[in-house]
This record gives sequence, structure tokens and C-alpha cells, in this order.
Amino acid sequence: MTGPVLLEICVDTADGLDIAATCGADRIELCASLGIGGLTPSLGMMRLAAAIKCPTRVMIRPRQGDFTYSPAELAMMRHDIDAVADIGLEGVVLGANLENGELDAAALAELTTHAKAAGLKVTLHRSFDLVPDPLAALALARSLGIDSILTSGCAMSAIEGTDVIAQLVEAVRTQPGNPIEIMAGVGVSYRTVGEILRRTGVPAVHGSCSLVDTQATGDTVRFGFAVPGHRRTDVTLVTQLRQALSQDADNAVGAK
Repeated sequence: MTGPVLLEICVDTADGLDIAATCGADRIELCASLGIGGLTPSLGMMRLAAAIKCPTRVMIRPRQGDFTYSPAELAMMRHDIDAVADIGLEGVVLGANLENGELDAAALAELTTHAKAAGLKVTLHRSFDLVPDPLAALALARSLGIDSILTSGCAMSAIEGTDVIAQLVEAVRTQPGNPIEIMAGVGVSYRTVGEILRRTGVPAVHGSCSLVDTQATGDTVRFGFAVPGHRRTDVTLVTQLRQALSQDADNAVGAK
């Protein structure tokens, strides 16, 4: 790892967007419904993000569930990519898999080419963590010109997947191919980020920095307007993660 580590915060509310932008996020992943891994947000949310001037990549995911998409769903995704470009945001976050878990090369080529033609950056989201061969999937992503991969190292959390993440970082560093950013996500907090960085050398980390929303209780849950366990972006957790990254960078400089 060289240079400062990029901090991406994923948000699904207007309040979360403001917190991420003002508390030190270098980049925002904009979603709806983070409780199910994130879906494509509304045009209104995209316009709010454009107004805050923090680099923002938008989730392009038309439904919950798997990442094996029909032609109609791929068409929806292309239209949503167009909306992101029209609003002027930095990029999109997407993924597509075959039924066996491998990346869907044809679908990803179609979506990535569409996004790149509109001048957008592309992050491959955690559909990557379903693949049977992470290094082969990395090679495919690089060949398609994808800019970033968000991964927990094919594990349930980044701290559990550090061996795979480290292999990906090393492959990017040593093997020929298009440059690509490996970004560690899932369970990244001020408590874990230092160990994740030390084990992997990853250049970017991703977190939700969220707490259970205590307002999503009672009648809102009983009538089906909210799900139990819905989470909200927390200003303290974002600030603590930013400070932990800054402290880690200071320690690295001091050790030289």
C-alpha cells in the first residue's frame, strides 16, 4: 500500500449522504435499501448527491436476490446508467453472475461498455464474492476495464477474507493488465480497519458505518413499512473510521 487509503461510505438516505460528505468520505456509494445489499436509488437521491460535490458512484441493481439477469433487466440497468450519466455523477456500481457463480462476462461487457461510453467509472460490487476463482474473476474484470472491485475476500467479512484480498492486491501489483482498485468491504470499522490494512495492503476500504435505526419499530414494522434491523448512517462511526485511517497513515509515515 502506498499513499493514503481511500474511504468509501455507502448510504441509502439523504441524512446518510450528508453525514458521509461532511465527515470525511473520499467517495460515496449511493443506494436504496442497504438492508438487502443495495438497490438502484431514486433520481431524487442522485440529484442530492450531485449537489454535494463528493465523488459518488451509484448502485445499479434492479431487484434483490441473485445477480443473474434477464435481457429485460439488463435493459433496465442500461437506462439507469444513462440517468447517472445525465445527472453528472462519477460512476456506477454493478455486477452480474452466471448461475454457477462465475462472473457473467457477456453481461458485464455490455454494462461496462455502456457506462464507459457515457464517461462513467465502474465498480464491480460484491457479486465478485460469489465467484469460484477470485484471481480468474480479477483477470476478467481487468480485461473489461472495470475500475474497482469491492470485495470481502469471498468471506463473510473483510477481516475473515484478508488472505484472498491480499492475493488480489498482489496480483494487481505484479501481473500485467489494466490498473484496478481493490476495495475491502463488509465489517470495516474503526476497530478492524487497521488490521485489514496491515494484512492486505489494500488501497481502499468501504463501510456503511451504521447503527440499527430505533425508529423502525412499532407500527412502522407491524404494517410492513419498515423491516426490523434497518440501519442508518451514524456520524460518530464515520468520524471514527476516518480518524482511524488518518492515524494509520500517520503511523506509517512515522515508521519510515
